[in-house]
Amino acid sequence: MFGIGKKWERELGAAVDELVAADTLAFGGVGIAGKLLPVTEAYERVLAALDEHPEEVRRQLDRVLTDGTPAGRAYAATLLESIDPAAARAAWTTLRDDPSEFTTFVGCVMDRETLGAYASQRLAAA
Repeated sequence: MFGIGKKWERELGAAVDELVAADTLAFGGVGIAGKLLPVTEAYERVLAALDEHPEEVRRQLDRVLTDGTPAGRAYAATLLESIDPAAARAAWTTLRDDPSEFTTFVGCVMDRETLGAYASQRLAAA
């Protein structure tokens, strides 16, 4: 029901919903103007909630890993690195075989990547 729950819970839920539906992975501003995408802002809101609500964030990340788009699952596994490195490694290992594609942005450079290739890169960098 609308209005039920604490403000932080509603804001976290909205940010997680954005991650579940993400079609692009970008950790900073994109394009010449360096504009933050709504999904990047959602990622940052979830990241900020880690300090005060780590258990709830962890629970929500499991939902993104289960129900999310390929980009959403990449965001979730990245966030897991901050709170549970072993779980993040397990998530990346599971995602390593996923052939699904998503859009990535690094500054002005847009690209397409498979979740499996991205997961393999994250595992190699860990």
